Amino acid sequence: MATRMTTGGVSTCTEAGTEKYEKFQMGIGRRKRTLVQYDYRHPADGELFSCVKPTLDECRTARDKWLTTKKGKEGNL
Repeated sequence: MATRMTTGGVSTCTEAGTEKYEKFQMGIGRRKRTLVQYDYRHPADGELFSCVKPTLDECRTARDKWLTTKKGKEGNL
């Protein structure tokens, strides 16, 4: 898959607290689906969250769930 979001397989989302996304189509013939590739760089530690979902809203919901889980883990340390 050709993408503007990666260079040599590495995400170009490098600034902390930023998000990048792009839509792409996957499938054969008429059975193509549009999906969204989403990257988010955590502002505190720079950890990368990445996912592929059908919509941008679903990607952001998954990111929010990841942030909540991450915050819970940090509180237990």
